[in-house]
Amino acid sequence: MHRRRRTALLLTAAIAAAAPLLTACGNDAHPGAAAVVGGERITVSQLENRVDEVRAAQRAAVPDDAQYQQAIARTGSLTRDTLHGMVLDRVLERAAQDAGVTVTGREVQRMRSDLEQQAGGAEALEAAWLQQYGIPPQRLDANLRLQIQAQKLAQQLGTDTSRPEFWQALSEAGEKLDVDLNPRYGDWDVEKSSRVDARTPWVRDVTATGMPQTL
Repeated sequence: MHRRRRTALLLTAAIAAAAPLLTACGNDAHPGAAAVVGGERITVSQLENRVDEVRAAQRAAVPDDAQYQQAIARTGSLTRDTLHGMVLDRVLERAAQDAGVTVTGREVQRMRSDLEQQAGGAEALEAAWLQQYGIPPQRLDANLRLQIQAQKLAQQLGTDTSRPEFWQALSEAGEKLDVDLNPRYGDWDVEKSSRVDARTPWVRDVTATGMPQTL
């Protein structure tokens, strides 16, 4: 039986120190938009709906008021983190598309089945993804698809998701998409390619022996 170990976030803003993906727009050129990616808007309403999904899942998982408030406190930057995730999802999609990488539904279900076995069931896996990464149950399959997509892109490039070559592919995709981030959700330091409160919760070590621990 494989020993469970807590997985590390492989792609963080700090790791991506040489990969500028986003540029903050300096004016309100796109009113009502939280970000514009490839000419397509991520609206403030869409962002708020995604945040509401996470909060509803947290509320259902911890019905005790005190525990729910603790969960909120632990995820105080949820809105900004969620926006970064939504933008970076699209950047990864473009990079994978450029590299000819595709993911099938069967691959997603295979990964989910493997992770459910490690976690101790479907509910345990959903709880782990919500607690560790802020992914609500209804977004789990989509998130796992992104995990596979990132892994296959790295393989196509002959590298892994922690290496500069992988981030260079994302950087090139981000430049093609001409991302504008609404500054109300934070600034993106182009030189450092980081933001102190930014995380990328959509790529994780989800190999057969790497399963996030649950409470």
